Amino acid sequence: MLLSTPGLVLHTTPYAETSVVAKVFTRQLGVRSYIIKGVRGGSSRSRVKQNLLQPLSSIDMVVYDSHRSDLNYVKELSSRQPSVSDPVGNALRFFMTEVLYKVLREEEPMPELWDYVETASEAPDGERKDVPIRFLLMVARHLGIEPMDNYSSREPYFCLEEGRYISAPNETALPLALSQLLHQYLSANDVQLSTLLDRRALIDALIAYFQLHLSSFKQFHSHEILHTILK
Repeated sequence: MLLSTPGLVLHTTPYAETSVVAKVFTRQLGVRSYIIKGVRGGSSRSRVKQNLLQPLSSIDMVVYDSHRSDLNYVKELSSRQPSVSDPVGNALRFFMTEVLYKVLREEEPMPELWDYVETASEAPDGERKDVPIRFLLMVARHLGIEPMDNYSSREPYFCLEEGRYISAPNETALPLALSQLLHQYLSANDVQLSTLLDRRALIDALIAYFQLHLSSFKQFHSHEILHTILK
C-alpha cells in the first residue's frame, strides 16, 4: 500500500551499493525504517541528494507501507524546507535528533511532537535559548515521564529520582533556584529572565532525569556542543 507522509530524518546507514536505510520519524506512522535507493555512488548516479537526509531534515515521502515488514521502500522523496547555513539551528537539530533517536520506538505516532520538532530549530533568535528545555519537557510528556509540577512553598525542591517536588533536598534534588526555574517552564508561565548558566544547568538536569527514567538514554553528548553554540 502506498502512503504519503512528512518525515524527519533521524539516522541513515549505508545499504547495498547505492542505497541507505533511513530511520525516519513520520507524522502519520511514528518511527519507521525505509530503504532509499539511489543515494550513494557519486553525484552523476545519485537521484536522491545526501543533503536531503541530514539529521532532522524535513521531507515529504511517498512510501510503501506494510505492517508485516520492518523495512519498507520509499517511492518518492522531496524536501519540505530550503537548505540554510545556520550553526545555531544545526546544533539544535543535532541535539533533538540524538534525543529522538534514543527514545522513540517504532510505530508510535506523535503528531503534536512532530509538529513542534519540525519548526523548533527555526524559532526566532530570542526564543531559541528556551527550545532545548521546552523540547525535553514535551518529549517527557509524550513518553509518560513528565515531571510532576507539585511545586509549593512546602515542597520547593525537585527530586530527579522521584520526578516530583519534595520538602527537603536529597541526593538527586535540584538546588532551590533551579527547582523554581523548572517550575516556571512546567507551569507554562512566562519564564523570568534566566542566565546562560541557569539554562545550561537545567538542560543538564533534564538529561540526568531522562537517564534515570529511561534505560535507552545512556551516553548522551550533543548537549555539550549545544552549550558552546547556543548563548
